[in-house]
Amino acid sequence: MVKEELIQRSPVRVFMNSIHGGLKAGELGLIASPSGIGKTSMLVQIAMDKLLQGKRVIHISFTQHTDYVLAWYEDIFNEIIRKRNLEDEEEVKNDIVKNRVIMRFTQEGHPVESIIKSLTALIGDGGFRADCIIVDGFNFKTENRERFSKVKTFAAEMGVSVWYSCNVQGAEPLYDKRNIPLVIKNYEELIEVVIMMEAKQSHISLSVSKDRDNYNPEQMALKLDPRTLLIMES
Repeated sequence: MVKEELIQRSPVRVFMNSIHGGLKAGELGLIASPSGIGKTSMLVQIAMDKLLQGKRVIHISFTQHTDYVLAWYEDIFNEIIRKRNLEDEEEVKNDIVKNRVIMRFTQEGHPVESIIKSLTALIGDGGFRADCIIVDGFNFKTENRERFSKVKTFAAEMGVSVWYSCNVQGAEPLYDKRNIPLVIKNYEELIEVVIMMEAKQSHISLSVSKDRDNYNPEQMALKLDPRTLLIMES
């Protein structure tokens, strides 16, 4: 299989089509679930989809060392290769590596202004014109509206989309009546897309809680394979 066919046949296409083609430049998306459900895998699959299209991705981790993040990319790429007979495997892999930057920050040691400054230098002065930023392991309990507004402004100015993972854990209730995590209630309107993940008996379900101004829209059911944590093909 050639790379172009792999892109078109990717189950990520179904996911993106369910939210009107995916995030646009300047938009923010959120994937929410309790810990251990597969949020990181989902984010890496979104990133891989961009990378296979020749677009650039910045992956920011607030919890895992870069070696662990690299292992996620390696495992998912290998699983894709296992399922598809991809031609020029090494060439495709090299293209992915050169179009990806992985960064690690701590929320305690890196205020949002510092992170935005580093990203602006990389995208602007460094010439790494990213299409998408992945943010994994961010603790939304420590966030406030003012800081999140700065991220929104940065995304619009740089012309990038930003996908976050959001850990929803603790005392009930965790979501409001629209299935929006209560932890983001003070700035939910700044986020265009909210995806919920939930562990079922035989799979992990994906559902759209918010798609711009539409809450809990009618949509195709999406699932993750509990073994590989890849989006299951219909």
